[in-house]
Amino acid sequence: MPEQPYEPEGAIAGTGMGGAMDLATSEAETLEQRPSAASGGRAPGGPEGTGPQQKPRSLWSDAWRDLRRNPVFIVSGLVILFLVVISLWPSLIASGNPLKCDLAKAQEGSQPGHPFGYDGQGCDVYTRTVYGTRISISVGVLSTLGVALLGSILGGLAGYFGGAWDSFMSRITDIFFAIPVVLGGLVLLSVVTSNTIWPVIGFIVLLGWTQVYRIARGSVITAKQNDYVQAARALGASDSRILLRHIAPNAVAPVIVVATIALGTYIALEATLSYLGVGLKPPTVSWGIDISSASAYIRNAPHMLLWPAGALAITVLAFIMLGDAVRDALDPKLR
Repeated sequence: MPEQPYEPEGAIAGTGMGGAMDLATSEAETLEQRPSAASGGRAPGGPEGTGPQQKPRSLWSDAWRDLRRNPVFIVSGLVILFLVVISLWPSLIASGNPLKCDLAKAQEGSQPGHPFGYDGQGCDVYTRTVYGTRISISVGVLSTLGVALLGSILGGLAGYFGGAWDSFMSRITDIFFAIPVVLGGLVLLSVVTSNTIWPVIGFIVLLGWTQVYRIARGSVITAKQNDYVQAARALGASDSRILLRHIAPNAVAPVIVVATIALGTYIALEATLSYLGVGLKPPTVSWGIDISSASAYIRNAPHMLLWPAGALAITVLAFIMLGDAVRDALDPKLR
């Protein structure tokens, strides 16, 4: 009888139940290795286009996704963008000179080419309101940067090292918190004769860093107790590396929220000090100075007070709304 040629498929099929099980196992392995056409060619275990593993989203990516869907953030962001643009290039919408005045037109109302009228010195209120944006935005942004940097550095060091340094800084912050802001400004800025914005910025930083200090200190104390910090310390990482690479990125979110909200407050504080006569001084163009000058004519020429005060209110409100939106996006408890 001639010998039959060896056929693997026939050998497997002819072995009974065991061969059938081997064939089923082989087919299953083949199906696992080859994505089906119905799945669109994607690898099993992951959504389409992501592969077998999807990269986890970070806090910042989730926050940005939420902010893009928040109408409060969009509206406030557009207002702030407009304010920043006109503070950098005020001549785009105001072609006049804010220091050019005509006493013959003092306290006159709206006229063609001068929609906001004239102030008590005959200066164009519209032009002064537009140019006043530069001072307010500059003071707010620079003061916020100074407060955030000083408060974050001191608070981060105190929260990480603790001990005598933490106790000493806590007593210092208590002393600064006891100083009334407006009263402190009246005392400290009354002896300053400079017409620049730097004395006002320095005063705001001097009294404003304590709030950021406490926020940063609490965030660092919470972050340094996490497992990844303990693991980095066990692997021999230096204190500077732990602070900059592991703690700071996870503790900076509350500082950003507080600084964003405080920016609008600092703009209002500069206007308050200028209104009281100890902040910015003429011939500097400032909303606070214009409001102070217009307060004596509020009955006869209310338009002199309405426009700079309205611009100040809109600016402060926009930054506070932006801070609230950022806080909602960065706080996991509010999700």
